[in-house]
Amino acid sequence: MGFVGMRSLVLALLLAFAGAGVGTASAQAAGLKKGFYKKSCPQAEDVAQKVVWGRVAGNRELAAKFLRMFFHDCFVRGCDASVLLDSSPGNTAEKDALPNLSLAGFDVIDEVKAALERACPGAVSCADIVALAARDSVSFQYKRNLWEVETGHRDGTVSSDQQALDNIPTPSSTFDILLSNFSSKGLGLQDLVVLSGGHTIGVGHCNLFSSRLFNFTGKNNPTDIDPALNPPYAKFLQGQCRRNLQDPNDNTTVVPMDPGSSLSFDNHYFVNLKAHQGMFTSDATLLTNGRAANIVDKLQDPGVFFDAFKNSIKRMGQIGVLTGANGQIRKKCNVVN
Repeated sequence: MGFVGMRSLVLALLLAFAGAGVGTASAQAAGLKKGFYKKSCPQAEDVAQKVVWGRVAGNRELAAKFLRMFFHDCFVRGCDASVLLDSSPGNTAEKDALPNLSLAGFDVIDEVKAALERACPGAVSCADIVALAARDSVSFQYKRNLWEVETGHRDGTVSSDQQALDNIPTPSSTFDILLSNFSSKGLGLQDLVVLSGGHTIGVGHCNLFSSRLFNFTGKNNPTDIDPALNPPYAKFLQGQCRRNLQDPNDNTTVVPMDPGSSLSFDNHYFVNLKAHQGMFTSDATLLTNGRAANIVDKLQDPGVFFDAFKNSIKRMGQIGVLTGANGQIRKKCNVVN
């Protein structure tokens, strides 16, 4: 085979290899970039941040809400703001699916959208607003951006509650299920462990983990707890979730996921996890895998965690994106154009 033929063969193999990876997050990210609105709406990120910081200043709990909203949006149909769409006759949307009933901050997203429509009509997508709101709300406490957001996402036109149920990991997920779920989105083991660190802020509903606290083995012993829980921590949770012993379906009682630091975005989640103080089964299960447990050890270093988080959340923002001529720029975030 001559040089030209060999070069053609190598090129063909490279193209085949590239095609095989089309489903990965990085391959889907073509069209996203930092500063996407530099020409079309140069003040876009400043406008969004001003609104978000103003609202977070009065309600620090919004940081956890927006981080979770971004996660739940990207894991269903990609990062396309489908989580913002309202249900319509004949269709129940993602926001009305069980995992999303505790989401909040939709009014703030609408406020950001209205401000951006005044500044640059029809320019900035709702999907980018969700991504920016997550970054800006979490960064508020530090008064500087903790990670860069690649913008250029466009908005989807489909939203399904069943797809949310099928794609969003549950608090009771085992390690294998979590890893499979993340892998299906083009994310790896490192991303799974690092992004779980988002549980350093926010609250957990007792009904989502009370089965670990009361009658865990099903032998009618109400004090029987999950042995993977630190006993003093389990006792603390039992005290907080006592109502769920009488009513397992009570979904109103909440507990900070990082007691004493639930409004501060930091690496305490991994310190707590190592002490067997992971609230959900999906937290505790990270210690059941050797490689994941090693990553948990490394992430107890604040610098390592912050560096890792900005890389993993950037990859999450690349899941299933719509760019270019795909999707649309919604005029209102809760309805398609």
